[in-house]
Amino acid sequence: MKTYDIVVIGAGPAGCFTAKVAAKSGARVLILERDPEIGIPVRCAEAVDEEGLKEFLEPDPRWALNRIEGVTFFAPDGTRVDLNVEGTAGYVLDRRAFDKEVARLAGEAGAEIWTRASASGLVREGNGLRIKVNLRGRKEEVRAKLVVGADGVESRVGRWAGLRTYCPLKDMEVCAQYLMGGMSLDSNRIYMYFGRNLAPGGYAWAFPKGEGIANVGLGISGEFARERPPSEYLDAFVGKFFPSAYILGSTAGGVPCSGGLRKMVADGVLLVGDAAHQANPVSGGGIIPALKAARIAGRVAAGAVLGGDTSAGRLHEYEVEWEEELGRAHRMAYAVKEVICELSDDELNGIARSTNELPPEERTLGRVFKSALLQRPKLILKLPWLLLKMGVK
Repeated sequence: MKTYDIVVIGAGPAGCFTAKVAAKSGARVLILERDPEIGIPVRCAEAVDEEGLKEFLEPDPRWALNRIEGVTFFAPDGTRVDLNVEGTAGYVLDRRAFDKEVARLAGEAGAEIWTRASASGLVREGNGLRIKVNLRGRKEEVRAKLVVGADGVESRVGRWAGLRTYCPLKDMEVCAQYLMGGMSLDSNRIYMYFGRNLAPGGYAWAFPKGEGIANVGLGISGEFARERPPSEYLDAFVGKFFPSAYILGSTAGGVPCSGGLRKMVADGVLLVGDAAHQANPVSGGGIIPALKAARIAGRVAAGAVLGGDTSAGRLHEYEVEWEEELGRAHRMAYAVKEVICELSDDELNGIARSTNELPPEERTLGRVFKSALLQRPKLILKLPWLLLKMGVK
């Protein structure tokens, strides 16, 4: 039976970057990926902000397909708002290639990677753990001092460790997306659409990837998905806004937008990425928060195993640092999400019209949030700090 310092379950950006940091710190690391190929299937709208991305990787045209320099919102009545995002930008990625690049960095740092390797159980043995693995159809077992759960929204690692990972239905964004061709959009903008009939409890999007191709999708609150699946909302959205476009592919999935788990560690176990509900509660974006968490997690995990203490008390350092990095901001953003979800279509239309009355240079995401929060005055005192942490003006 092979023995490692750290076994990372899940080879998405969260898992692979955690492994990279830990391996570079001197830990012996194994990554287990249940799918045959890293980066497939893609369950992501693939948009990231440039500043956040550059903290970790320099954009490469092999996987950073399209640079975004503008954001457009559509209110329920069709009112268009072009926001001023001067000084900020983003990219629409090719997640297949991007995930492979992050995995390559982990491998270069010394991490071992197994694909078609599904973890099926976790058993505590003394001061360590034994992981049961289905490796390409045969049963294997490996030992580790510490296990990192980076196995996504459906994470089993957290449950095995006794952590409470349940996401309330109202906080689970259930998503459906098409990759579409024949799209006539400004390729340097992303487009977001709001309305209770369009995407209740969420929003719809069109994220251009270049050459007339775009990710077109939506996310709705899990409460509404019980009554009507997101695929039906998506077909209606496409039929209304992009009737002449054609479908090249489709995907579906869920994003936990709960604001984050309060408890992300147990003895010998640590959760990162969607497994820890670390996506931005307002946008649902999870790539950059996952990388930020992974940077902390990899360092803390390596320090724990090399120092001979993998107790929950030692791993609590990860929770403390995440709290300062993004945890508090995400819980505040969750409050903003709650406000936005409660706004009526008429209120959203009014916000769009009032934003358009401003000079173009003042039509910022921050001003939109301020208009929304005026509907809930108790949150206004917290707004400046929140917007600062969210990086909007």
